[in-house]
Amino acid sequence: MAAAVFERGAHSVSGTLETLLKKVDDSDLGHLIGDLTPTSRALISGAVIAILVKLCFGKPKERRKYITDLSTVGKPVERGQNLVSADAPVYDVIIIGGGTAGCVLAARLSEDPTMNVLLLESGGSGRARSESRIPAAFTKLYRLPEHVHNFWTEAQEFAKGKKKFWPRARMLGGCSSINAQMAQYGPPGDFDEWATIIGDESWAYKNFSKYIRKFEKFIPHRDYPEVDASVHGTTGPVQVGFNTTVSGWCSRFIKACINAGIPSTHDFNAPKGLIGAARANAVTYVNTDHERVSSENAYLTPQVLARPNLKVAIKATVTRILFEESGNTKVATGVEFTSAPDGPLFHARSKKDVIVCGGAVQSPHILMLSGIGPAAHLQFFGIPVIHDLPGVGQNLVDHPIVDLYLLQKGYIESFRHLGNPKSVIDILKVIHALLQYHVFNTGGPLAMNHGEAAAFVRTDDPSLFPPSEFPEKLLDSTSASDSPDLEYFTTPGAYLEHGAFLFPNYHTYGVHVYLLRPTSRGTVLLNSVDPFAHPKVDPNYLATREDVLKLVRGIRLGLKISHSEPLNSLLDHSSTADQFDHQLHLKTDAELEEIVRERVETVYHPTSTCRMAPLYQGGVVDSNLKVYGVKGLRVCDASVFPSIISGHTAGACFAVAEKLADEIRAEYGSQF
Repeated sequence: MAAAVFERGAHSVSGTLETLLKKVDDSDLGHLIGDLTPTSRALISGAVIAILVKLCFGKPKERRKYITDLSTVGKPVERGQNLVSADAPVYDVIIIGGGTAGCVLAARLSEDPTMNVLLLESGGSGRARSESRIPAAFTKLYRLPEHVHNFWTEAQEFAKGKKKFWPRARMLGGCSSINAQMAQYGPPGDFDEWATIIGDESWAYKNFSKYIRKFEKFIPHRDYPEVDASVHGTTGPVQVGFNTTVSGWCSRFIKACINAGIPSTHDFNAPKGLIGAARANAVTYVNTDHERVSSENAYLTPQVLARPNLKVAIKATVTRILFEESGNTKVATGVEFTSAPDGPLFHARSKKDVIVCGGAVQSPHILMLSGIGPAAHLQFFGIPVIHDLPGVGQNLVDHPIVDLYLLQKGYIESFRHLGNPKSVIDILKVIHALLQYHVFNTGGPLAMNHGEAAAFVRTDDPSLFPPSEFPEKLLDSTSASDSPDLEYFTTPGAYLEHGAFLFPNYHTYGVHVYLLRPTSRGTVLLNSVDPFAHPKVDPNYLATREDVLKLVRGIRLGLKISHSEPLNSLLDHSSTADQFDHQLHLKTDAELEEIVRERVETVYHPTSTCRMAPLYQGGVVDSNLKVYGVKGLRVCDASVFPSIISGHTAGACFAVAEKLADEIRAEYGSQF
């Protein structure tokens, strides 16, 4: 039994510790440690033992039970059966995808004990992965295809012809299980714009904001008394607060922003809007135990999973939605799903709704595989057209980001050692970080979310971009006069390749600029009829000149911030090394345009591929998130956003799902 307990505990040891021990074995560091005094070696050994003992015999993590035997939630069927099996299990609502929105819907709808709910998730549990739970470790998941879809875009015509890496979660919690945990919900003007587009005031900020407060459980902090807790929710399942670790670079960046002309703000999520600079994790999705808060661990609690009217099945990939005719209308009556490409197929029937929650890539993918989408595109792949809906997979929009790589002047403060310990001192720092996090529960560097401080600005702000220096008037793509179109965030180390490369021989600093309201639009289209094959993702980055010019302005201001005190004195602006950007301010706009096209990447916020908009505007769903032209089918995730928000998308996904849950329960007369 002790061996089994040890095995379970050892499995949860962070990748950082495993990497550390391997480096000691595979390099000269072992010899260096061998040269230490017996007392030093004993202290190191004792620290490692303490970490292992804590992990193996400490308070066990909650084990949440999910269904893996798909025959318990579906009826086995033969391939090619186009109608739901007559004796398939019946549910009121079937939710496709246990992502950010899907977990919310499953929990909220099953609060009504008379409503039977089935949630199907193609991946496993996000919470079961230490790389997801530990705030600083999330990028370790990005290259693991079992847990994250490793999408690559089509070659980007306006970005040097490069294909871009697009990781999307394949686990419960969706991208709330792998994101950087920044909780900026977007300015009021964005949601007012949604209401205008769809013609429904329930989406306006004054009405929609109650759903933001409904999901929030804001935890005030004595170090931030200026944040007005009264504008936040306090009883929701999603704990947000000031529970991440920040380095000294956080306050330095904010002071530099102020000295560069950007005002400070205390709370990015206050009703007055987003403009200004503040600690980026003014609130983060990290709880008081210094663990990530995803929609899985916030909503699918053991108490929720114990409900007899809720079934949550993992490793269940939906291959298509099934329809039947009622008069002249096609009605979604169930789903077909499997655990593997060559695995058995299962059917489940829905009495009320099938809700697609696959995200901005997978939701249009599932709809098209099911016969909902542009007719000519479906016919090309031999898919019977259930309903010709041209907007499916169109209007893809994402926040494009450009990173700036800066060198510290000597060693100021760095966490390079967490990913790449290179000396005995680095090893001691890693051990200290592991002790802080796993043994003493004080957070430490492993409780960082990396994005420490942020600033939101407008590219037409004359105080930041004087017309004498920036004479060209650019298209205003924002939702309101107080809504931003650029965001900066800072990290205590620069990185490449989505965190896979950390400049191992240098102490660095990262400033990142991204465009919040791009005007370029792309598509998600089919590659094949195989539901396990990745679709064609084309964000069409930088297709409009406005997007490029705004990012060039963003680089100019980012460099100005880095040359403002106190950053100016701490960064090595004398460096002429090609891999760092201290000389970019000397380049022309044309040269900076080339850098934008070379470096542009995703910041993981794709939206609007199943857009909530009027049908004549390319809409896919109405204001109740019902798919046009069929019955019994809805979509609920970032794909329905009428326009991309000027913030981070997870909060809006939580709120959209909370709103839909209320509407469904009201529509079906729930008394709970």
